[in-house]
Amino acid sequence: MAIGAGFLAGSIPLSNIAARLTRGVDLRSVGSGTVSGTGLYRVAGFGPLAVAGVLEVAKGSVGPLLATRSRPGVAALAGGAAVIGHNWSPFLRGAGGRGISPAIGALLAQAWPGAVTLLGGLAVGRLAGETAVGSLAADIVLVPFLWRVSGRRGAVAGTAVVVPMLLKRLAGNGPISGERNRTLVTRLVFDRDHREVDEVTVS
Repeated sequence: MAIGAGFLAGSIPLSNIAARLTRGVDLRSVGSGTVSGTGLYRVAGFGPLAVAGVLEVAKGSVGPLLATRSRPGVAALAGGAAVIGHNWSPFLRGAGGRGISPAIGALLAQAWPGAVTLLGGLAVGRLAGETAVGSLAADIVLVPFLWRVSGRRGAVAGTAVVVPMLLKRLAGNGPISGERNRTLVTRLVFDRDHREVDEVTVS
């Protein structure tokens, strides 16, 4: 039940709903096509972003909270399910965001230092002008850091959310055009198919 609830909650495309309600825009048609808080900010501004952002984080905590701390394995899977639902939402025919917001929510409910790690990566990356790189760095250190500070429970929770986030970066928003290996590396590191433009994606 908790895993299914996590997936369902994660699947609700709140940023896209906010964009449609406030500006009549489908975020899949904006920029890179990522359904994200960044896209919402570009079309609707800070107010809708703030509201949707809080809800995007909160939805990641639904499954883990239902699982309770007495079932850490189920809670971890429920958190991962929320990220999967967000990244490949059935309501958007498989489109979605990058899973950062629901991952933060899932970790707040299980291993809060992990949520701080993801937020820290975003902040440092933003200051450096490459949010995607900062986010990747946070993804890389997340599991070993949680293992150290929260033990096996934290490491499992971190693994459950970071795997679908990394897979979504590699999958991108469409088929690969051009040289496959180069595109995959660029997607993984810069979260886009081409390095020329800094496409900061948070959601």
